[in-house]
Amino acid sequence: MKKKALITGLNGMDGSHLADFLLKKDYEVFGVIKNKTNETLTNAKHLIGKVKMYNADLTDQNSLFRVVKECEPDEVYNLASQSFVGDSWNTPELTSNVTGLGVLRMLETIRESNNKNIKFYQASSSEMFGKMVENPANEKTQFYPRSPYGVSKLYGHWLTKNYRESHDMFAVSGILFNHESERRGYEFVTRKISDGVAKIHLGIIDKIYLGNLKAARDWGYAPDYVEAMWLMLQQESPDDFVIATGIVKTIEDFLDCAFQEIGINNWSKYVGIDNRYMRPAEVDVLKGDYSKAKEKLGWEPKINFENLVKRMVKNDIELQKKIDI
Repeated sequence: MKKKALITGLNGMDGSHLADFLLKKDYEVFGVIKNKTNETLTNAKHLIGKVKMYNADLTDQNSLFRVVKECEPDEVYNLASQSFVGDSWNTPELTSNVTGLGVLRMLETIRESNNKNIKFYQASSSEMFGKMVENPANEKTQFYPRSPYGVSKLYGHWLTKNYRESHDMFAVSGILFNHESERRGYEFVTRKISDGVAKIHLGIIDKIYLGNLKAARDWGYAPDYVEAMWLMLQQESPDDFVIATGIVKTIEDFLDCAFQEIGINNWSKYVGIDNRYMRPAEVDVLKGDYSKAKEKLGWEPKINFENLVKRMVKNDIELQKKIDI
């Protein structure tokens, strides 16, 4: 009998990549989407007919109960959230409700289902480390979130640990550092860069505008990271893991690599600074230590930073060409 997996945030970058991965593992996959139709799906459009999709919401407990009751999953991957860090200062209540309390609602849904065999994965975030007190950060590093998003993720992270210890649930958190792919949303700086570089290359725009170019992150490739999610739920006992590359690059490094893909070595005249994109409380650097995941999960990143950026730029050039046809 096939294993069954339920993914919240199916239409997001991670959700769609995870669905692809699980389908290759011969899972029966169910996905939660919010206020989407087949026509408005972006990342999950190719999953129509392969994944049964439910309109549900992490802010609506009853909708989660109905989904879990109907699909009876073996594994639940909670990937849905208000995930744009910059916007969390403008919508702190919404962010807290979805990204924080949404975890509580899903954990309660699983607990009340009386199925003790459901395994739960929570998408924690490196933003919980925020103002790094230890570099690189590992599973024992003290948290210091610097945004409503990071605080909300930390609430969900500790809830997951609490339910594991209080209710004997197989509940784990993956503390994933920054990861990207061709499916990243356009509001994120990495996709803003790759899309902007593609448009500059094709003569559509002359300049892109960004915020802090000195911000440094530990960037990996999303399809590599969803494999780590799955590996966590295949262990004999539940535990939390940092997933990262251990290599830090700045926004300037990302720009270097992206513009080199279109033959431009000096990008300074193509990039402007817009103070609207500056964070009220900046996270200067995030770097992770994934040695525990390497040792216990046998996991390592496969796609390096340079190839990640190249893939994103090439993809956006091809997408833009199709739009212009």
